[in-house]
Amino acid sequence: MTMTPLSLFFFFILGAHSLSSSLPHSDLGFCSDQPSDNMATLGAPRDSNADVHSLAKFAVDHHNNKENMLLELVRVVKAQEQVVAGTIHHLTLEVTDAGKKKLYEAKIWVKPWEGFMQLQEFKHVEDVPSFTSSDLGAKKEEDVPGWKSVPVHDPVVQDAAHHAVKTIQERSNSLFPYELSEIVHANAEVVESSAKFDMLLKVKRGGKEEKFKVEVHRNNEGGFQLNKMDADH
Repeated sequence: MTMTPLSLFFFFILGAHSLSSSLPHSDLGFCSDQPSDNMATLGAPRDSNADVHSLAKFAVDHHNNKENMLLELVRVVKAQEQVVAGTIHHLTLEVTDAGKKKLYEAKIWVKPWEGFMQLQEFKHVEDVPSFTSSDLGAKKEEDVPGWKSVPVHDPVVQDAAHHAVKTIQERSNSLFPYELSEIVHANAEVVESSAKFDMLLKVKRGGKEEKFKVEVHRNNEGGFQLNKMDADH
């Protein structure tokens, strides 16, 4: 059968329509109304799930190199992340500068698929007193001396407990490592510029669980020392 030019025209139109019906839009170069999974969208800052300690160390090291300073990272006080073209991490950092505690805010832009990491901002917020109630894990109230109950999830209480377990491990001859399972309760007493922590700890060693009563002291430089340790049967 001989096809006229008009017939050929309609033949190609029908063929193209049939092809487009059988292929997804993305294969034809059309844009979908739904956002792509790979497309970064701008969002409000949220709690960070990243390795914030590594990010914090990067920020402090980069700032030290750029400004010829010797800041030392103490801890990450707050960490949030914001999705952009990549992720911007907003960190509040506690550092020491010549022995003095200070708070800094840092912004770090990360694009993992490019191996890209850039410190966008690193600014001093405020100086931190050498000791605060948060540092000590206890609130010193006037005219009310003595031991006070403190939250077991306080970062300083956690640090004191981990130090105690580490020391217990060092003093034992066990082939199995001691691991902190739970801080059952914790009391603290503030004495001038230092603190004492009295805690009951649950620890695991192999498949066995044990309890220890410990007393840990923290000096004004932030160092811990296990002073008392008794197995609680």
